[in-house]
Amino acid sequence: MESYANAFVVLLNFLIIPGLAYGSQLALGALGVTIIYSVLRFSNFAHGEAMSFGAMFTILTTWLFQSWGWHLGPLPTAIIALPVGCLVTVIFLLGTDKLVYQFYRKQKAAPVIYMIASVGVVFVMNGIIRFIIGPRDQSFADGARFIFTARDFKEWFGLSESLALRSTTVITIVTAIIVVAIVFWFLNKTRTGKSMRAYSDNEDLALLSGIDPDKVVRVAWIITAILATVAGTLYGLDKSYKPFTYLQLLLPIFAAAIVGGVGNPVGAIVGGLVIAFSEIAVTFAYTKVIAYTLPEFMHVDGLAQLLSTDYKFAVSFVILVVVLLIKPTGIMGGKTI
Repeated sequence: MESYANAFVVLLNFLIIPGLAYGSQLALGALGVTIIYSVLRFSNFAHGEAMSFGAMFTILTTWLFQSWGWHLGPLPTAIIALPVGCLVTVIFLLGTDKLVYQFYRKQKAAPVIYMIASVGVVFVMNGIIRFIIGPRDQSFADGARFIFTARDFKEWFGLSESLALRSTTVITIVTAIIVVAIVFWFLNKTRTGKSMRAYSDNEDLALLSGIDPDKVVRVAWIITAILATVAGTLYGLDKSYKPFTYLQLLLPIFAAAIVGGVGNPVGAIVGGLVIAFSEIAVTFAYTKVIAYTLPEFMHVDGLAQLLSTDYKFAVSFVILVVVLLIKPTGIMGGKTI
């Protein structure tokens, strides 16, 4: 029985908990993508850079607060800096909409035009980010590093394998749950949220009902900016902040949105978890799990990986293609908010 407990600890330490944290980050990113798609009907390729932009200003504010001696004890200072990052990102995305996307909206441009414009926005945002904070890794995490350490776990349970639970992992999962709950409450219970849903379902009918389209668009960008900043900051806290990383995250984020169902908020959450667990499960080394759960003659000397970690993003791409071929509307069904 102890061997199975050890196997479970290995899975918990290297697959389940990291999968929940990574899935939470992808879900928040995919939720931002799906809201813009639902309201403005285009795939926003600049969303990854929006995450990087929001995280950058959160980091700069964190450094400022740290220099003033402000902190939250065991919690990261980035938590109190996050509202500033959200505010700056909201202003920037609203300005981008006014300068870029509003023109095409008035021209009734095709969605592909918006998409191409968003690619241009990617390069502009990337240049701004590199100019302000540079291209290198930036460290901004402080506070207590672990909820409990591997040594603590061994003392408590006496198993051969140990489990260390990082505080950033718990903060990521808890924050994601709270933010997603607030977004769903807003969309389903508030007048503005219901207006957004109506506008998404049938734009012409919503306009005839007296819904202000400009207000709906503004609110969509505000929610997207907040989601992007939170997701980018959580990813930076959990792993590390490097501007180019967020551009690479665009593939799994879009894969999560499409797998769950583009335009469906519930689908964004489901898709984020599916992509995260798929990437980690396929590239996970099962050597210890096999050693603890199978007879000795079935043990292996290698890593027992299905794929190397170098192919992690390829997993997202394969799942994306398969879903598009089998069920283009995604697991939960798309084109709705």
